[in-house]
Amino acid sequence: MDPMASAFTKSDAPPLPRLYAITDRDCFATEADVTAAMAAYARQLLAGGVTLIQYRNKSGDAREMLRHARELQRLCAGSSGVRLIMNDRADLCLAADCDGVHVGQEDLLPPAVRRLVGASRWVGVSTHDAEQVREANQWPVDYIAIGPVFPTASRANPSPAIGLKGVCAARRLTAKPLVAIGGITRSNCRAIIDAGADSVAVIADLLREPRMAAAEFLQILGGAH
Repeated sequence: MDPMASAFTKSDAPPLPRLYAITDRDCFATEADVTAAMAAYARQLLAGGVTLIQYRNKSGDAREMLRHARELQRLCAGSSGVRLIMNDRADLCLAADCDGVHVGQEDLLPPAVRRLVGASRWVGVSTHDAEQVREANQWPVDYIAIGPVFPTASRANPSPAIGLKGVCAARRLTAKPLVAIGGITRSNCRAIIDAGADSVAVIADLLREPRMAAAEFLQILGGAH
């Protein structure tokens, strides 16, 4: 095991909000000004009570990603207690001064990411099965994401859905904060929290009337934390 991974411990786990909103660039690809559209969307999420946003961009180049992230970070920094997480790219997390980075199974390993971003920024990692959760539990990460819980259209080649049983299994394998992702809506989110997740990550069910949708999610989930 990487020495830094074994040495990294946090006595105070980050207080993950119940709702983890993901702002996906591809959802705004048809807009004339993608940056402005994403910023307007983020403002609505913040107005609805969202305190944690991930910026996700699987198709843009580094310059576009940096432009988007800087604008989103400007908005988040202007709201007390709001964090912005960069998806995949630790380098752009630093360049845009984001509050953390989330990596997948094909990205840099979390110990290397931790070295790059330091101890103060959040590091999250995606997992899709029990073996990956066990491995992630040994890494210097602030939270572990598990999914997809239900079938999802947000990824081109998603892993098999794990269902509520998969969330329960992941909960038994780690004491780290657990984020569930994949096919999560207002109609099923409460069951996911009851299965052991600390937070639910949502893309699609926030897109229409985001302010109202975010507020409804938080009401169903029992508030911010």
